Amino acid sequence: MAKKALCVGINNFKNYPSSALKGCINDANDMEALLMKYLGYSKSDIVKLTDNKATKENIIKNLEEMVEEAKTGKYESLIFSMSSHGTQMPDTSGDEPDKVDEAFCPYDLNVKGNTWDPDRIIIDDELHDLFIQLPDNVKLEAYLDTCHSGSGLKAIDLIQDRQPRFMPPPSLEAFEDIEDKESKKILQSLAEGKQHILWAACKPEQTSADANIENSWHGAFTYYFCKEINACKNSLSREEILKKVTNDLKNGRYSQEPQLECEATTRENNIT
Repeated sequence: MAKKALCVGINNFKNYPSSALKGCINDANDMEALLMKYLGYSKSDIVKLTDNKATKENIIKNLEEMVEEAKTGKYESLIFSMSSHGTQMPDTSGDEPDKVDEAFCPYDLNVKGNTWDPDRIIIDDELHDLFIQLPDNVKLEAYLDTCHSGSGLKAIDLIQDRQPRFMPPPSLEAFEDIEDKESKKILQSLAEGKQHILWAACKPEQTSADANIENSWHGAFTYYFCKEINACKNSLSREEILKKVTNDLKNGRYSQEPQLECEATTRENNIT
C-alpha cells in the first residue's frame, strides 16, 4: 500500500519567542520513528517540518500535494501529525453556530488588526475543506497534539515540568469575540463520512501538555501513544491503545483526556 506522511513539530515561533515550547520537535521525531518501525514507512515516505520550516505555506503545500496525489491513486494511506500551540479566532466564514474557529499555530504565526492573520494561521475549516476531497478508498490518520481552549487550565498545568499548548487570542477585542463561546468538536469537523481516523490530545475544553517526562520534553499524549505502540509492537487495537494512553495520562496527573474519532469497526483494528 503506497503511503505518505507529514510530521510537524514547532517549538519556536518567529514572532512569539516567549511562547516557545520544548517537546514538539521530539514529537515529530517520535512519530517519524514509529511510522518507520511499525507501519512500513521508509524515510522517503515521510516529510518532517520543524520550527522555521513549518510555516503555514509549507504545511499547507505539503498537505495539498498529499491530497492531490492521493486523488490520482498514488497513495492509499496518509498520516498527518502536528504538535504545536492551538488557539481560537472568531469565525469569519459564518459556518460555526458558536462563531469560533479552532486553529493551529505555524512557525510564522502573526496578527492582523486585533486578531490572528488568516495568512499566518491554520484554521480548522481549511483542513476540513482539504481532507474532504480525499477519495473514499483513501485512509487518513491524523494526530493533533495541540489544544484549542484555555478554559481547561488548572494550577497543575502551570507547574515547572509542564506547559499548556495553547496560545491565547492576541488582543482583548479578539478574546471578547470568543469569550464564553463553546469550542466545537474539531475531530467531528474533519471526519465526515470518510476513512478518516482522527486523534486529539485532549477534549475541546481541555489543554494538552508540553511536558518533561523521563528527563526529556514531549507532548504528553504523543509520548504515551508512542510508548504504548512500542510496548505492544502495534498488536493492539486503536480502542485498546486509547484506553492505555488515557490511563497513562491519568496516572501522570494530567488533566487532558485523549479523543479518538472514527467508525466503531475501525476502532477495533490496530494501526496500519
